[in-house]
Amino acid sequence: MKKFDAAIAGGGVIGAAISLELARAGLRVAVFDRQQPGQEASWASAGILSPAPESPGTIAMVPLGKASFALYPQFVAEVEEISGKSTGFRPKGTIEALFSHDAKAELSTIIALHHGLGLKAEPLRAEDARELEPALSEEVEAAVLRPEEGSVDNRLLTAAILEAAERSGAEIFPGNGAKAIWREGNRCAGLVLQNEKVEAKWTVIAAGCFSATIEEIAPYAPVRPAKGQMVALRADDLKMERVLWSEKIYLVPRNDGRILAGATIEYTGFDKRTTAGGIEKILSAAIDLAPGLANARIEETWAGLRPDSPDHLPILGPTDIGGLLMATGHFRSGILLTPITARLVREWITEERVSADWDRFSPMRFSSAASDAARRAPA
Repeated sequence: MKKFDAAIAGGGVIGAAISLELARAGLRVAVFDRQQPGQEASWASAGILSPAPESPGTIAMVPLGKASFALYPQFVAEVEEISGKSTGFRPKGTIEALFSHDAKAELSTIIALHHGLGLKAEPLRAEDARELEPALSEEVEAAVLRPEEGSVDNRLLTAAILEAAERSGAEIFPGNGAKAIWREGNRCAGLVLQNEKVEAKWTVIAAGCFSATIEEIAPYAPVRPAKGQMVALRADDLKMERVLWSEKIYLVPRNDGRILAGATIEYTGFDKRTTAGGIEKILSAAIDLAPGLANARIEETWAGLRPDSPDHLPILGPTDIGGLLMATGHFRSGILLTPITARLVREWITEERVSADWDRFSPMRFSSAASDAARRAPA
């Protein structure tokens, strides 16, 4: 029987980064993935690095996002040095474009919100925004420059982290996903795989939207898949430096000249098919934001499944089963939150303390809610 200090279910960017942190701390670590690691949400993402809240419900995540983005330069430098691979890190900022006729009032509200959360945001007149990003539509009425944001090539990043983890001593087992946790009383002793058990002092569930399919995990990580469709475009005569954002679309430039466009959130189970309606919605909104994309070539279309929790917040930390931790439910912020998630899990395992407050994201919030509901139910 294989025996490890830590066994990680899920070989996406989160599981890989945790394995890298733990391996560099001297632990014997193994990662188990149902297929080739890094081929699910980590591969399908746009790689946007923005701590700004997308809705009032995600404001609670802002401090964690800010802390993670602050770690990114050093995190990327270490991953690239160990792996010898590029990650396509672009800390060049974001421009949020406003189209409404009431843009001035909307602009003031957005700036006030960001400043209130300790996020840098600068108001831009439409002409100043187009001077920074000439691809922007003439229909843009105003814009917000968010200078402390950026993007990373998530596919390159995931591959680099996996390589760095292996070079640091982590063992990666593709095509051998977890079916269940191996439980002995109120302690997790490891993982039950397809044809064997593995023993571990610490078990980490980082299987993205598949986490809840692992036996006994759903009460702690009731995640479901949220499909996002994407298009990769190439426009040789269109220059774009920053991430461009509107209420309908985001555009993410890559170092190789491609521009990624995405926007959709669909709850269709584990269906990863692209649809005519989804792609049409993306292309229409992309051309509205940057009209020059009308002549762009479509290089690739795909869809991925983000792990969404009931409150759209990540699920991080220990459970009431000894030795069992969750690191899932990152929804649209998995790439952003990778460095801080890996650091916090490593701190908990090696020191049983963490350097940032993660109580709001505890997996116990779901099992506690279920217990409260059961107590309130009529006999």
